[in-house]
Amino acid sequence: MRRTNSESIGDLIRQYLRQQGLESPLNEHRLIHGWEHVMGPVIARYTKDLTIRNQTLYVQLTSPVIRQELHMQRRELAARLNAYAGAQVITDIVFR
Repeated sequence: MRRTNSESIGDLIRQYLRQQGLESPLNEHRLIHGWEHVMGPVIARYTKDLTIRNQTLYVQLTSPVIRQELHMQRRELAARLNAYAGAQVITDIVFR
């Protein structure tokens, strides 16, 4: 007999993560670990710390020049990072 109400395992896992409240932390983790991939190794080398609070990514940089450049592109960077994470994780980026 065939089941007519079958679901994919990926959908079931996403549903379980959402029910357990683990979907947001998983997406945040994915976004933070994707920083080097999205930004490249040069920017990642000047990055000291990344944290997410209230849908805002806080990035501590060691170079004031890079900080200023990235500040001007923060909306575009947020969109690229969200696309990498596969979800709307952050709405803004603050560079320190």
